[in-house]
Amino acid sequence: MLNIDRIEKTFFAGTVNERRALTGLSLRMQEGDFVTVIGSNGAGKSTLLNAISGRYTVDRGSIEIDGTRVNRLREFQRAKYIGRVFQDPMAGTAPSLTIEQNLALALRRGKPRGLGLALTKPQRERFREELKSLELGLENRLTAKVGLLSGGQRQALSLLMAGFTHPSILLLDEHTAALDPQRAALVTELTDRIVSQGGLTTLMVTHNMEQALRLGNRLIMMHEGNIVFEASAEEKRKLTVAGLLEEFAKIKGAQLDDRALLA
Repeated sequence: MLNIDRIEKTFFAGTVNERRALTGLSLRMQEGDFVTVIGSNGAGKSTLLNAISGRYTVDRGSIEIDGTRVNRLREFQRAKYIGRVFQDPMAGTAPSLTIEQNLALALRRGKPRGLGLALTKPQRERFREELKSLELGLENRLTAKVGLLSGGQRQALSLLMAGFTHPSILLLDEHTAALDPQRAALVTELTDRIVSQGGLTTLMVTHNMEQALRLGNRLIMMHEGNIVFEASAEEKRKLTVAGLLEEFAKIKGAQLDDRALLA
C-alpha cells in the first residue's frame, strides 16, 4: 500500500532556475493496484518515482509504504519496500556479473549481508524456474554475463529481478521506451503477466497512451507537478487515446497531438 500526502519538490529554489517539480501531489494506492501515469514532458512523472524511491527528498508532505513513513529513509533503506525498472536497460542490472549473480543480488535486496555460500543449488533451481517464465531461454544461460544480453533481454531480466521478492511497490519508469517495437511489445506482455501473477502493487510511468490504457486498473494524468485527471477501473475501460487527448486539451486550454503528450 502506498499513501502519498501533499508532497512538494522544488529544484534550484531561490534561483533564476527554480523549478517546482511536485506541487502538493497526493495519491493513495491499495494493495494490488496497478496505476499507469501519463503526462507531458516536465510534468513531474519521474520526479514522483524518484521521491517514492528516495532518490530525491521531498520538501514537504509525507510518503508512507505499508503504513511506514519513509520520508527520512535513504534510498538504500527503502530498497526492502521497492522494486524498480528504469528506462535504460543498462541501469537495472550489473553487466559484469552473470545472470545468476544478478538474481542473487536481487534476492538479497534490502536484507543484511553476511558471510556464507553466495549461491546454493536450491537458489539456482529457483532462478531457472523464474527465468523459464520469460520464455527467452535465459534459464540455460545462468553463467552468462548480463552485458552480453540484448536490451530487451536485459529489461525482461530487470523486470523479473524487480518483482523477485514481491516488493511493497513496483516502480516502472518508461521501461519500454528505449526498446524497438518488437521488444517493447514483449516486455509489455511480461509486465502484464508478472504484475498480474504476483499481485504486485505497481506504479508505471509511460509515454505510450495505448500502453497506459491497456495495462493496469487505474490511470492518472500529471501536469505541472500534480495529478490533473484520474480514471478508475471502470472509467479506464471506456477511455480511448482520443479521449485522453481531449482531457489533456481541457486542462492545457489547447489541443495537443499525441506526440506532444507523449514527449
